[in-house]
Amino acid sequence: MDNEGFSGNDDAAVGGIAADRLRSIIERVERLEEERKALAGDIKDIFTEAKSAGFEVKVIKQIIRLRKQEPAEIEEQETLLDIYRRALGM
Repeated sequence: MDNEGFSGNDDAAVGGIAADRLRSIIERVERLEEERKALAGDIKDIFTEAKSAGFEVKVIKQIIRLRKQEPAEIEEQETLLDIYRRALGM
């Protein structure tokens, strides 16, 4: 950890704030944000691969959303969708 610009003990409280603890929390969040950015890029690459293989990315994303839901929740949504379609004559 780079302590340049800080003097004294890392454990020292500054204005009632534990500076080392605060720095640790901020650095952990920053690392996770970088990981998230890298993962988002990886996911984008996979969708690009899927599209080039002839798959419909929009449909893949819908399936991923559905797989996160409980079966009863999916059934309820499909039932409502069917009712709404019939109400609109579709």
